[in-house]
Amino acid sequence: MKKILSFYLSVFSLLFISCEAQVKPNDVPLKAEVKNYTFQTVASGIDIPWGMAWLPDRTLLVTEKSGTLYQIKKGVKTKIKNVPKVYVHGQGGLLDIAVHPQYAKNGWIYMTYASDESGGDGGHTKLIRAKIVNGSLTQIQSLYKATPNTTAGQHFGSRIAFDNKGYLYLSIGERGEHFKNPQDIQRDGGKIYRFHDDGSIPKDNPFVNQAGAKKAIYSYGHRNPQGMAKNPTTGAIWTHEHGPQGGDEINIIKKAANYGWPVVTYGIDYDGTTISKQSEKPGIEKPIYYWIPSIAPSGMAFVTGNVYPEWKEHLLVGSLKFQYLELVKLKGNQVIGRQKIATNIGRMRNVAQGPDGYIYMGVEGKGIIRIMPK
Repeated sequence: MKKILSFYLSVFSLLFISCEAQVKPNDVPLKAEVKNYTFQTVASGIDIPWGMAWLPDRTLLVTEKSGTLYQIKKGVKTKIKNVPKVYVHGQGGLLDIAVHPQYAKNGWIYMTYASDESGGDGGHTKLIRAKIVNGSLTQIQSLYKATPNTTAGQHFGSRIAFDNKGYLYLSIGERGEHFKNPQDIQRDGGKIYRFHDDGSIPKDNPFVNQAGAKKAIYSYGHRNPQGMAKNPTTGAIWTHEHGPQGGDEINIIKKAANYGWPVVTYGIDYDGTTISKQSEKPGIEKPIYYWIPSIAPSGMAFVTGNVYPEWKEHLLVGSLKFQYLELVKLKGNQVIGRQKIATNIGRMRNVAQGPDGYIYMGVEGKGIIRIMPK
């Protein structure tokens, strides 16, 4: 009798864990916007604002996809000089930007962009670091360049995040080669990479000792991650990525984990054909949430502080497709609610929380907009 009881308790526990780990879209309806805030334009004239990061003096750095890096200080917008040549093609251009956690001591900023350097025709995603001196980039160092180049216009990624130990994480999309790149650790694309802050590869990266593998890979089986942020409570790196037609995902990044694309997916191809008949498979990491229909997520930020009490400890995700900001309410690692914010604001390219505690949105065709609670 005890063995039978133990068996059923084990089964119940597994079912509970499985249900807690992943919530179906229909279980969490999207609530309407509650307009208890206004909008304030911080900087206009930035067509596709991709990345945002702040220096310790609260200067805001913004990357514009066409290749311009702006700094916004006390309301004045100026261009930073000596930005490397950017391969502007399709979804590729000047992408993300991040400030070193110890910037006050070392002065390093990090950027990703599409580059046509080495590797054949076309381009691929590159990571650099540099310093800003007298309004110009100096001491530019190449840290990683994905290969081979391709003339395809899609899925460059790309986001940058630091964890609590100072490791740098980088996302690169699979460049449209979904049956070739994401499941092959000997190829770039469809991966999350992990580095030391100088671009060197940690000795405990999962594939360091595997012959032929790209040593910087930390996880694989991704499609096109355009959101990445450190969870301020747990320290884990979270991402979201574009699915095909349906099946955008939120994932918590784990060492050596396979996130399944295109072996498993919750979506279909844009022409209506089936990519995979499986949405789950043993050995493949499940998302904690997925969207059907796709919202085309871009930008990701955890809310801390007390400026927005109702949003605190929850997640913000921008929607390119439906042109709003989504509040993803969390209980631990579980999605328990969703709500529209900034409805019809425009194509949301990025969202970030500034050092002043306010939420900033990068909106295509509008620039940088700050959300002001009433």
